[in-house]
Amino acid sequence: MKSEPIHPGRLVMVDIEGTSLDAATAAFLRRERIRAVCLFRKNLGSEAEIRQLTAELRQAMGPGALIAMDQEGGTVARATCLPAAPAAMALGAIGDEGLAEQVGAAIARGLRHLGVNWNFAPVLDVNNNPANPVIAERSFGSDPHAVTRLARAWMRGAQREGVACCVKHFPGHGDTHVDSHHALPQVDKSLAQLQALELIPFAALAPVAPAVMTAHIVYPQLDPERPATLSPVLLSTVLRGQLGYDGVVITDALMMKAVHERYGPARAAVMALAAGADMPLAQGSRDEQRAVLAAIAQAQQDGQLSAGQLARSVARLNALAARHPGLPGELTAAQRAADEALMAHAHAAALTAVGAPQPPARDARLRVVTQGRVPSDGVSEAGVDCAAVRELFAGFQDVRFVEVDSLAALSPAELAAGDRQVVLVSNTRVRYAHGGRLSADLHLALWNPFQALDVAAPAVLTWGFAPPALQALRAWLEGRSSAPGQAPVTLVPGACA
Repeated sequence: MKSEPIHPGRLVMVDIEGTSLDAATAAFLRRERIRAVCLFRKNLGSEAEIRQLTAELRQAMGPGALIAMDQEGGTVARATCLPAAPAAMALGAIGDEGLAEQVGAAIARGLRHLGVNWNFAPVLDVNNNPANPVIAERSFGSDPHAVTRLARAWMRGAQREGVACCVKHFPGHGDTHVDSHHALPQVDKSLAQLQALELIPFAALAPVAPAVMTAHIVYPQLDPERPATLSPVLLSTVLRGQLGYDGVVITDALMMKAVHERYGPARAAVMALAAGADMPLAQGSRDEQRAVLAAIAQAQQDGQLSAGQLARSVARLNALAARHPGLPGELTAAQRAADEALMAHAHAAALTAVGAPQPPARDARLRVVTQGRVPSDGVSEAGVDCAAVRELFAGFQDVRFVEVDSLAALSPAELAAGDRQVVLVSNTRVRYAHGGRLSADLHLALWNPFQALDVAAPAVLTWGFAPPALQALRAWLEGRSSAPGQAPVTLVPGACA
């Protein structure tokens, strides 16, 4: 007996425009039976507006709706109205599984309050490449076993609060030199090499992870043509077969250039489903979203996708939604205060010294160099600007601030200061072009910890620039606190990598 075709909308996640649900979009979601939406910064207004939006989305999408967001903590935190969580690498610097579990629970509690029932976190990537342009502090560290322990604890807390987790980016985005948002990375490793490092956390957490997100990376020794997102070798043979994973597999966003420019979202969506994914993340224009839906319908007619295979995907998605119904909980004032205190404690505990830095004397003559403005790179939130950096030094008597347009292009001459102590404040993600030839008296790295490799200076690392992280750093600068964290990656000041 021939199986009935699966409605494409039950398999596809889309994005929407605006901070409220307009009538045309609501009609599209209903008509196409879309069951999943990912919210981005563009969709997030006030806390009340977010709650109203998610309520309207659930009404439009009906039972089994999945509303997702990237709320990793650190620099990747879309809902800035919630208590500001530390990055994964900050938790790696602390190394406390109990604290990681509490942070995971607090993040999920906040998301559930907003009406979000699926969080694209935690990151399982093992960041063993200092030149990685997109992961860095988003990873728990360079030790795959520590990544596994901390991610498991973080996920345990999140799951307890009723929000689905999604580990990413399978089979590992930690050893790339290229950001897949902008180009197609390659990692030339054998399966044995991946099993010895990148796959360790995925293999360990496969039995308990509700969902896995794929990576837009080519592994030429396994599949020389297709990135993991579109590869039957990686998704069906390795993830489904060897790792025995039977949860939801969702793609990373198909609008990312690594996939979009080579395949287009419609073709990529079909290829991903055929490879073993359950849900393409089909961002883009309404026309592109319609093209994805039409391509999946046509692929069923042509026999490229079997109704039986897609029915299994729908069953997995139904089970995920049933376990995480996304009914909003109330984040009371007392609970919010407790969660904010938890996050502040974690940021302070994560503050890490590299190379024995000492706070400057309050009356020292300082030259503070930083970038004036730091726009969002499309992955992380916008970095702090010079005004926030000035606040760090409000307790000092004689500070001369130097704003530059681009820290990445900073030359050694621009750090020269005569008789002033030079403090370099790295408020961007990008590594330094003149790394290895830069020197300062003190380096404050507010984002990418691997910038400590570029500057011959004792450094303090915050692992992110959320307000509690900056408050902890100011306390250190003023001699009111220590920097107790231990870097979970290798950092040797002045040794350019």
